[in-house]
Amino acid sequence: MKYRFSTNDYFIYLLSYVFFFLYIADAQAFFIIPFLRDIPSWIYLIIAIALNVWVLPLPGIHPRLPKPPEVEGLPAPLEAPALPEKPAEREKKAPPKPTPEEKLGKGLSKTHKGFIDRISAVFKRSSSLDQGLLIELEETLVGTDIGVRTAYALFESVQKKAASLNGPDSALRAIREEVETILEKRESPLEIPEGVKPFVMMVTGVNGSGKTTTIAKIAYHLKNEGKSVVIASGDTFRAAAIEQLEHWANKVGVDFVKAQEGADPSSVAFDGLQAAIARNHDVLIIDTAGRLHTKENLMEELKKTQRVLGKKYEGAPHEILLVLDATIGQNAIEQTRQFNNALTVTGIALTKLDGSSKGGVIVGIANEFEIPIRFIGIGEDMDDLQPFHAKSFVNALFLDNES
Repeated sequence: MKYRFSTNDYFIYLLSYVFFFLYIADAQAFFIIPFLRDIPSWIYLIIAIALNVWVLPLPGIHPRLPKPPEVEGLPAPLEAPALPEKPAEREKKAPPKPTPEEKLGKGLSKTHKGFIDRISAVFKRSSSLDQGLLIELEETLVGTDIGVRTAYALFESVQKKAASLNGPDSALRAIREEVETILEKRESPLEIPEGVKPFVMMVTGVNGSGKTTTIAKIAYHLKNEGKSVVIASGDTFRAAAIEQLEHWANKVGVDFVKAQEGADPSSVAFDGLQAAIARNHDVLIIDTAGRLHTKENLMEELKKTQRVLGKKYEGAPHEILLVLDATIGQNAIEQTRQFNNALTVTGIALTKLDGSSKGGVIVGIANEFEIPIRFIGIGEDMDDLQPFHAKSFVNALFLDNES
């Protein structure tokens, strides 16, 4: 091993031999200095060994790296940089959170295949916009889930412009423009006017439409906007419905009003309104029993609840939101007609678009009814209930067909 002693090292090395001498002197009992005779001899030995160990270049204790030879006129060599410590296990980076536009595009992918791809396939079979293609287009539009009336509205818009259209691609653009025009008329996100407190929202729809989770998601959004919310469980026909809605209310962190199973739904709505006023809540959301729109007596109960709220608080309910399931296709148009005739619906939430190829029904609803579309549901997460914006919706719907 090549190393160098410093001046201090030599001094310590010599000092260690002094203590070795003291150890031997004490062991042989020929001490000259009287006061050192009282110190045990093993102490001298330990000190001597320790000083020797300190001087020796032992790795980890007192390493002595040799100094590189210094050559006049040359700079000292650079020390090698320390290698970074290798982590035992690298943390996996979380994937970036999708944007609302990406979520919308993914959520409408099945509707794109069931509606837009079918129309595109017609245009791909011909390079010219002839009579045969128009007949095939008519049959395809009628076979989609937008409804017969809306299908012919789209077909006639293409037929009228046929002379000015250059070919299939321009015809598809014409359909896109007509769809966007129809949907833009119904774009009206929910707004709570100043001075209305509590704002009363009555939510209705058939069983299985996603009404309970839609209520929870709306409450979640309103709470994030800084509004205090109370939910009243007006579906008293099923105990499970009350428990399910209470679970969601607790999860979102909003107030909840309920009654026993079998109680009068209108009385629960009345109690909810009283609680909202007394507790100074901004918004009251009232759930109603999932009704079959063909049951006249059940629809009458909804009308009764509406009347009770109006008597207690002028203008209430301020919003009657109809929740529709996109997976039922054209049946959603008939549900809208029946509920609107009974209650005068003021807003629509179309759910489960991510699980259906029949989401084109939204075009039919927008064309046949002058009812604002408030929300669209494109997934199970709280953020997957989005305010409806026509342009964003059409962009996502025609995503793969943009030229």
